[in-house]
Amino acid sequence: MATSTGLLLLLLLLGQPWVGTSVDTEAVVCGGTACYTAHWGKLSAAEAQDHCQSNGGNLATVKSEEEAQHVQQALAQLLTPEKALAARFGKFWIGLQREKGKCLDPSLPLKGFAWVGGGEDTAYTNWHKEVRSSCISRRCVALLLDLSQPPLPGRFPKWSEGPCGNPSTPGSSIEGFVCKFSFKGMCRPLALGGPGQVTYNTPFKAISSSLEAVPFASMAYVSCGDRATDKSHNILCREKGPGVFEWGTPGPFCVNPELGCSFNNGGCEQDCFEGGDGSFRCGCRPGFRLLDDLVSCASRNPCSSSPCSGEATCVPGPHREDFMCRCPSGYQLDASQLSCEDVDECQASPCAQQCVNTPGGFRCECWVGYEPGGPGEAACRDVDECAPSRTPCAQNCTNTDGSFHCSCREGYVLAGEDGTQCQDVNECEGLGSSRCDSLCLNTQGSFLCGCLPGWELAADGVSCTMGPVPPRSPTGLPQEEDQEEREGSTIPPAAASSPTGGSEGTSQVAPTSGRPSLLFRVPITSAPPEMLTHSGPPGIRTESRTHHPMAATGHWDSAAGGSVDTKRDDGTDGQKLLLFYILGTVVAILLLLALALGLLVYRKRRAKQEGKKERPPQSAADTYSWVPERAESRASENPYSPTPGTDC
Repeated sequence: MATSTGLLLLLLLLGQPWVGTSVDTEAVVCGGTACYTAHWGKLSAAEAQDHCQSNGGNLATVKSEEEAQHVQQALAQLLTPEKALAARFGKFWIGLQREKGKCLDPSLPLKGFAWVGGGEDTAYTNWHKEVRSSCISRRCVALLLDLSQPPLPGRFPKWSEGPCGNPSTPGSSIEGFVCKFSFKGMCRPLALGGPGQVTYNTPFKAISSSLEAVPFASMAYVSCGDRATDKSHNILCREKGPGVFEWGTPGPFCVNPELGCSFNNGGCEQDCFEGGDGSFRCGCRPGFRLLDDLVSCASRNPCSSSPCSGEATCVPGPHREDFMCRCPSGYQLDASQLSCEDVDECQASPCAQQCVNTPGGFRCECWVGYEPGGPGEAACRDVDECAPSRTPCAQNCTNTDGSFHCSCREGYVLAGEDGTQCQDVNECEGLGSSRCDSLCLNTQGSFLCGCLPGWELAADGVSCTMGPVPPRSPTGLPQEEDQEEREGSTIPPAAASSPTGGSEGTSQVAPTSGRPSLLFRVPITSAPPEMLTHSGPPGIRTESRTHHPMAATGHWDSAAGGSVDTKRDDGTDGQKLLLFYILGTVVAILLLLALALGLLVYRKRRAKQEGKKERPPQSAADTYSWVPERAESRASENPYSPTPGTDC
């Protein structure tokens, strides 16, 4: 062990500058398990990273307020009042960068940036302003400082992102950079029992005489005063046991018998006891014990220093020499065995459906379409979406396990974006037009079949058969129609239409080929007139429904001329509506004819007046007209063929 220690000491002395000087060569601060160094230098971010890496570190991370405080202390040592510059701002690189092609991610605290040394995306940030969303170049982060005065405690430097620079142009306002070096552990600073000075030579080539913690493998050079019992020491910080780091030689150092405990309390941490011959020794208060360096004290209760963090509770060992951390229910110890982490109870599938992990526990939830059950029931039960108070379907609703589906009655199809509404099927259009042999009328959810005059609807409700010819009256009309004509029927002769019967209401067919004309009645509904169409010649039978309203309720009345007798009130209304359409059409045609005739007369009179103006009289004889001027104009147009009805 002594040989290895001596070899390490020799290597450190050969690799470091002479340690007899007391001047700090750079700003360095150590705390926890890391050291931070601040440097002057107008370098690009890549050059600064190379400088830190050559000494075993990286550009500094600032992952917490504790780290921000260490970095601020290093910058405060660098920006002393003697080194303060003019009143202007400067920037110091840290290890937060975003590679080219990686864009801004506003949902993350670091906005898509990452630490050059690796590690997780930390939550602590201190941005100066909004980060640019540029993805076409590499971006780096620097600390923004007022160089006219040292940083103020508690006001940590802001983060400013920008181009990473290059050797010729390091970047706008770049003045230096901050490095970070991590270690297994730290030793306490050496305590002096008399006048003297300690200089620490760190593994990352930083030299300082004022460190609050000294990194593992550092060398301490102790230089004592003239009256000290020993003049100098070279001491190494080494690992005594797992997680225990102490100096290789116990203290105190530079003991002066003349001063005893009066100088720096003899270098003791707690109590100093003087001997009769000018010597002294260190002691500890009740509840503490003296450590192997003979100057430091540690609590006899290992939990007095609160070694456990977070939710963990410290429990002393059986001999109060060690301790262990315990976690509450729902937590377990992490890899360090000093803190607790949440247990994901959902890994064991404790819920019937969905499990949501929470800090220290979990909760069960139901899937969509289910709801929590009541006392004594299963954890989740199906929601009946088809209940009368909540059904979303327009017509039929079928509940399923965790869901539902809608359907429509016969004659309707599903419609709407969510498939919950129903739309009527027009059976008289497209392929459905062949449902009836002759005439088809669409209704809500169904359809009606009819036949042309002279035909009657068969028992199947869709076919048409030849009806009996009714006897004719002396007037040439069937007896029933002749009787209605004499009694002042509301159906005038002008209501006759084509044999196709393509409009609503009642239609008549004029006698052809010696056959009597037959009256066809179809119930009039709110459907448009074009819904009643002729779907084929009589004799073609097609049936696609088991229910036909006309087949169930309608019948042929041979005495009435082979008409479909359904709702006679609706038939009468249809007759009136057809009569209204015909009369309206006749009136409109007459109005158009009158307008055209008036326009023609107006043009002829206008032409006559213009003709008179073009021929002014040349003599007294010219004022006489032997023939009408209108006839003369006609004769000039065709002298060989006078217009009939014109006076010659």
